[in-house]
Amino acid sequence: MVLTLPQTNPTVRERVSRSARQTATAGFYQLSFQAMSTLCRVNFRTTQPALARAFQAEVLEWVAAFEARYSRFLPDSLICRINAAAGRHWVEVDPETEGILNLCQEMIFFTRGVFDPTALPLIQLWNWKAEAPVIPSDAAVQAARELVGWRKLQRRPGGLFLPRAGMALDFGGIGKEYAVDRVIGLALERGIPDVLVDFGQDVRVHGEPPERGAWHIGLQDPVNPARCWTGVAVTNHAVATSGNYMRNFVCEGRRYGHLLDPRTGYPVDNGTLAVSVIAPNCTFAGILSTAAFVLGPAEGLQMMRLCPGAEGCLTTETTRHMSPGFYAYTTS
Repeated sequence: MVLTLPQTNPTVRERVSRSARQTATAGFYQLSFQAMSTLCRVNFRTTQPALARAFQAEVLEWVAAFEARYSRFLPDSLICRINAAAGRHWVEVDPETEGILNLCQEMIFFTRGVFDPTALPLIQLWNWKAEAPVIPSDAAVQAARELVGWRKLQRRPGGLFLPRAGMALDFGGIGKEYAVDRVIGLALERGIPDVLVDFGQDVRVHGEPPERGAWHIGLQDPVNPARCWTGVAVTNHAVATSGNYMRNFVCEGRRYGHLLDPRTGYPVDNGTLAVSVIAPNCTFAGILSTAAFVLGPAEGLQMMRLCPGAEGCLTTETTRHMSPGFYAYTTS
């Protein structure tokens, strides 16, 4: 199902469309644009120029509609309307949103509860984007934790209710990854089997690139982000990396990353620098990488062993911990 961009926010479509850049070389098409606060890329092969143009237009429309509906930074989005209704009334949700909520339910089970889309009160409390970050008090953290917890959320077919004022949903931990999977689906529906979708370094590929048997994806070194410590060669898989080396703040000599543990209410501080996961789809890869980062090497790898088709590598301050099958994907 292709979402229709809400008429109340035409600026999203205009902004995404204005940012789009398209190139084509010998049947290999490259589309790039800005959406969901990140750089998005869609590369694919086809011998039909009309099909390529139609697919690129469909991608821009779908992604703009997705951002307009689920961004917590747009006041008229569905997510903002759900959050504004917290403690007041139920909100009707469409089948696509129902499907995302069902995915959240499954991922909470797989990740032992460390993935929690209701954690926005804690995220807002730990404002790593502030010019002068402040460490919240223990009392403030505890108060925010009282508003967090997937089990508190109430659902019925076609409806959702956050029972306490101040509760809030955020699809930031699943949104880009879900969008990557949906765009792959759009390509396959269009008859385009060779495609790479990369939204902010959450990547999924299908088929093969030109002149190579697999898509090659570099993994950023968290100690030196300007270089890659290795690459992986994948087909029909997704690759996602989570880390706090790019988004953090320093206060009173201590560094605080942007990834929080919803069980404690505090930033993760277990020595893990980055986690990369290879999985059959991007939603799975992205959520597992973040969950493994929170859980740490031992629990993180144990979690991945229970997830069919998932392989991962956790980089700590002292070493790298790989699942048994991860090394087979590496290229250097």
